[in-house]
Amino acid sequence: MKTNPIIALVHYGQSIWLDYIRRDMIHNGELARFIDEDGISGMTSNPAIFEKAISGGDFYDAEIRKMALEGKSPEEILEVITIEDVQAAADAFRPVYDRTDGQDGFVSLEVNPHLALNTEGTIKEARRLWEKLGRQNVYIKVPATAQGISAISELISDGINVNVTLLFGIDRYREVAEAYIRGIENRINTGKPVHSVSSVASFFVSRMDTLVDPMIQEFSMKNGEQGHFGINSYGETGIANAIMAYDAFQKIFQSERFLEMMKKGARVQRVLWASTGTKNPNFSDVKYLDALAIRDTINTVPPETLNAYRDHGDIKQRKEPDPEKASTILGGLPEMGIVLKKITDDLEREGIEKFNQPYDKLIATIREKIALYRK
Repeated sequence: MKTNPIIALVHYGQSIWLDYIRRDMIHNGELARFIDEDGISGMTSNPAIFEKAISGGDFYDAEIRKMALEGKSPEEILEVITIEDVQAAADAFRPVYDRTDGQDGFVSLEVNPHLALNTEGTIKEARRLWEKLGRQNVYIKVPATAQGISAISELISDGINVNVTLLFGIDRYREVAEAYIRGIENRINTGKPVHSVSSVASFFVSRMDTLVDPMIQEFSMKNGEQGHFGINSYGETGIANAIMAYDAFQKIFQSERFLEMMKKGARVQRVLWASTGTKNPNFSDVKYLDALAIRDTINTVPPETLNAYRDHGDIKQRKEPDPEKASTILGGLPEMGIVLKKITDDLEREGIEKFNQPYDKLIATIREKIALYRK
């Protein structure tokens, strides 16, 4: 019998999390099968995922109707639904959390995306959600904006687990890692335990190729033979950027500074590969799983990509991360008029909007349902 390729990834040493949540899958056994048969060891969510889940069926209608008749607002209804789903999923993953001594088994819930540029608002919202969830095996997702960075240290100091999301640039990644370390140092210096405090840094991958590849293609077409380098870089920028982030991760968390903290119980802030579904139909649908099958990292995978890898993934296709090659790819971008800092800044702004829009759409959908039920 063919070995499940997802299980092969897990046995190799990478954690595979599901980038999706939906109430019926938690209760009908589908999530349990993902855990038992595929070795899935965590789950991530975001406003777009919840919008798809709530708008895409009638799983939530009875509860929405009940709360609408109780006079609850759309925001209150949405919060109740998301809290309940994350709690239920966290309970399903609790055995994984216990078995791995708190390394895996997490479920993530994001702060309101409209707070992405509001440090104090993010901190207040994260604390409130953490309290309401009441589960140790959850992450509060905080975007890696400049304002979000300022919130991370304080939340980690509070003992709140943080999934840092919307992370695109290497320099910003270093700021994220430093913010986490400062939070852990603060707990150590004030005599608080650190072993139960966890964080991951979610580095987005395929979105970079979606933005950069048309630029590479245009340069190559205009420059003939001189554009050959661009052809070799096509579809590789996101992976190269991720590998350079992993290189930075290794240097930061293998430093003497952090090794001393580990002696006191500190956990490494693992890198999580996000946005790993293939968006270009000309690429392999498991492109980013093959390229980023790296030990001691996490890959959070949408259901379609997970199913594709189960069907025809092959860990033998993986290659060791090559920072030198990755540096060469990124170093060639300026020759094509592509400024990486501008790209990552644009992606961050776009990412905030991509979470704001489904959140606003979802609130509008719930508001419409409330009006209907209250007639």
